[in-house]
Amino acid sequence: MMPRRALLRTTVLSLLGLLLVAAVVFILRSTGPLAPVPVTVATVSEDALAPSLFGIGVVEAQRSYLIGPTGASRVLRVLVDVGDRVETGQLLAEMDPVDLGERLRALDASLLRAVSMIAAAQAQETDAQARRGLSATNQRRYADLERQGFISAGAMDGKRQEFTSAEAGLRSSQANLAAAQHDRERLLAERAALVQQRGSTRLLATQRGIVSSREAEPGSTVVAGQAVLRLIDPDSLWLKARFDQGRSGGLAAGLPAAVVLRSKVDRSLSGKVARVEMQGDSVTEERMALIAIDALPAGTVVGELAEVTVTLPAAAPALVLPNAAVRRVDGRLGVWRLHDGALQFVELRLGQTSQDGRVQILDGLAAGDQVVVYSAKTLVAGSRIAVRKSLVAQTP
Repeated sequence: MMPRRALLRTTVLSLLGLLLVAAVVFILRSTGPLAPVPVTVATVSEDALAPSLFGIGVVEAQRSYLIGPTGASRVLRVLVDVGDRVETGQLLAEMDPVDLGERLRALDASLLRAVSMIAAAQAQETDAQARRGLSATNQRRYADLERQGFISAGAMDGKRQEFTSAEAGLRSSQANLAAAQHDRERLLAERAALVQQRGSTRLLATQRGIVSSREAEPGSTVVAGQAVLRLIDPDSLWLKARFDQGRSGGLAAGLPAAVVLRSKVDRSLSGKVARVEMQGDSVTEERMALIAIDALPAGTVVGELAEVTVTLPAAAPALVLPNAAVRRVDGRLGVWRLHDGALQFVELRLGQTSQDGRVQILDGLAAGDQVVVYSAKTLVAGSRIAVRKSLVAQTP
């Protein structure tokens, strides 16, 4: 039989062990790994959102011009540099004319020769007309003598042949004169084309603007249509913005937009959607729109980034909840709903979002449902939770 003192010691140790186990279990379930996850909740309610669409844009020039030769050539000199302002008709660069000057002088010599050929053909025509006139007079005189019987028929036939030859000579001289005139017209057309080709070696500004880049330097050989200089119209700057395709359903031309340039983050510029591009980006799943700004500040440069917020048309009243409550679990988009004190993941179909961080619920929840907005840990089905007003520790 166990002594009384040993039994008492065993009983005390057993009680202490039970108390220790209970304390460990309590600590694990209250502050340890088994403790409830602190969460904040929100109630689904019905409201009308003021939806908006956020995107990132780049300043671009609506109108830009490529200045280059119409034929293959070598750049002789470039007279402007990047950033220079140019006026319409200003000489920007010159291409090497190569042998155009020599070809022009050769054509000028050919034109002088053509003028001489025309003068010679005109003289031949005058001589042929005189011969024809004399032959016609002799033919009439001999015809009178033949009727009077003073000459023979053979002599009359000779005069007729002389008249026919003179008339043929006149037509020949007239044809030579026409050929010489046509040759002169051809040479004039070739010279005009050559002068125009020579003029095309002088690259002139087609519009007033700013030189944005030099695409070729002196000594470089360029082909027909290749740009030597690029000009932009500084009065045609706008933004090319990208928006998420999934939220761009209401995007349309004419909607108001607020723009914040990276160089002027303390200032919001007003503008509107000028055009929505028909082609989107299938890789980034984005849709492009061009934003016209009412008044761009001085010093805005092409290529500057900007934040764009487009105000969409007001939506009809619908169920809304904080956008922060939406989670993606196993590829499904939804929220953790509190149902009879337990967590239940509910898949949702979402609508538009607003600037204050709320989103429309098209399907999946009902008014009055409570959903988890923030949680101290990642939630799973069966997680124990403890609802708190805030996850931030309150200081006394």
